[in-house]
Amino acid sequence: MRLTHTTIAIAAFTGAIFLSLLTSYLLALAIESRSAAAVNSALMAEGITWATAAPDGLQVILNGTAPNEATRFRTVNLAGTIVDASRVRDRLDVTPASEITAPRFSVEMLRNDDGIQLIGLVPTSDEDGTGEAAIATAVAAITPDTAIADMLETAAYPAPEGWQAAVDFGVSALKMLPRSKISVASNSVAVTAISGSEAEKKRLEADLTRLIPKGLSVDLAISAPRPVLTPFTLRFVMDDQGGRFDACSADTERSKNRILAAARDAGSTAAANCTIGLGVPTPKWADAVQAGITALAAIGAGTITFSDADVTLLASEATDQAVFDRAVGELQTALPDVFSLNATLPKPASAAAAGPAEFTASLSEEGEQDLRGRLTDATLRGAVEAFAHARFGSDSVYIATRLDANLPDGWPMRVLAGLESMAELASGSLIVRADTVELKGKTGSLRAKARIAQILSAKLGQGKTYKVDVTYVESLDPAAALPTPDE
Repeated sequence: MRLTHTTIAIAAFTGAIFLSLLTSYLLALAIESRSAAAVNSALMAEGITWATAAPDGLQVILNGTAPNEATRFRTVNLAGTIVDASRVRDRLDVTPASEITAPRFSVEMLRNDDGIQLIGLVPTSDEDGTGEAAIATAVAAITPDTAIADMLETAAYPAPEGWQAAVDFGVSALKMLPRSKISVASNSVAVTAISGSEAEKKRLEADLTRLIPKGLSVDLAISAPRPVLTPFTLRFVMDDQGGRFDACSADTERSKNRILAAARDAGSTAAANCTIGLGVPTPKWADAVQAGITALAAIGAGTITFSDADVTLLASEATDQAVFDRAVGELQTALPDVFSLNATLPKPASAAAAGPAEFTASLSEEGEQDLRGRLTDATLRGAVEAFAHARFGSDSVYIATRLDANLPDGWPMRVLAGLESMAELASGSLIVRADTVELKGKTGSLRAKARIAQILSAKLGQGKTYKVDVTYVESLDPAAALPTPDE
């Protein structure tokens, strides 16, 4: 069959239409691809990796999730600079904004003789008593006549759990401690303070421990000032029971450790401790004590007493003279220049010494005191009676003494020093003779033995002999019954 001109024309026209449509389609695809590719290239160049551009006809569709609204807006504007802005379709999502975390609320409360300072960040609301005004009012009530330095800042957030209990405890602690720093947070309180004495420190710790609310972490750091030791005393004894301290004083922790180490080297196995205090006569205190304990260990038995810069070494009667002389000579050389040594080797007691003049006192567990023996005159008897009545009560003292004007020199001082030392005991006995003062008994104070040694050393003077046999009984100690911070 032969094609007519009409058929050929129709076929040509149809082919032209098809080619036009195909060309238009291909051109449209090319334009769309080039537009999307150009936008994607621009996004990559700016480091925007979370967004992609996809063609949809002449339109460019932006897809992805922007980290925030500002970044989304910048991305849309960037695409509008590559292709006509009217062709850009924004289908970007934005990451939801996370909830803003509440700040950490805390208060620093500082109190001293000049007043109280408040520093920190607290909730704004005062409806529940946790805000700035409520805290400042509660603190101002502690010292009404003193201005409060209120440097608290506020934040409009609810108080965290436990905040009210922590603030209440902090204010209570601040009221009890006139020299303190209280750090309050929602779940913890740190207390740093200075007390007037060791006894007050224990009492404050016990009182604060009772106030701690359940679930609150509290760190108590209450310190006591170092006591002033007058005289600065140390007394070390060696006998058939071993070596031990009747009194021990040190100026630093390092000196204390050196002194205790010297006692251990001398063979002491008894539990010992030294009071660290003020009043040391020389920084070379530990050097002198070490030398003294070493000398006593070389002798074998006796006592060595340090009272400030006065050193008294009393050997046992059985000590060999040559051993004594060598030990004393080495000690004299080793002692720093400020110290004065008095060393004595007693002679064996003779039979003629029987029945010496003496004064005795006894103190019962019920607090009744019995005074017997010899006194020099009525003046001394009046002083003894007045002291005993003042210390033990007039109804608890029985006096049966006699006067003897021929008593040794220094007798009044020995008697009064012995009675003053006896006041440190809960019960015990006192014997005063011309050559010694002996005190024996029980006490409820850990420092009683050291205090007795201080009194006798100061009152009797250098080179005088005294013996102290005092036992600490915990049941007599009122401080021992207090609960510890852990309890």
